[in-house]
Amino acid sequence: MYGVDAMPVEEQAPTSQRYAAPSLAEWERTYAMWTHLLLLAGHFVPIVPSLILWLVKRDQSAFVDDHGKEAVNFQISIVMYMVAGALLSMICIGIPVLIAAYALAIVGMILAAVAASRGQYFRYPMTIRLIH
Repeated sequence: MYGVDAMPVEEQAPTSQRYAAPSLAEWERTYAMWTHLLLLAGHFVPIVPSLILWLVKRDQSAFVDDHGKEAVNFQISIVMYMVAGALLSMICIGIPVLIAAYALAIVGMILAAVAASRGQYFRYPMTIRLIH
């Protein structure tokens, strides 16, 4: 017998591999990739382009829905980190926060776009998941 939280070894999810969607249309991978890359398009309001893409196609593909939610949540988190960094820059500790948030945004966006183009699911680090 297994405990409440125990699972047989053969049923445990792999921890070192990303989950990949078995069969995706090319448009789904491309569309999901662009939801992440549009972070570059919206300098003043970075959330809006990805939010629009996600809202348009979220009902047509579970893969696009997942990547769209993740991209929008990440972009909301980045905006929050940038605002906090800007406010904290008045007392000289905001500059490292701004640099770290910018680096996280660029590196995370690239990793997520590559995963989406490969048909893999992706989770950003340090993301506040407001949209479920």
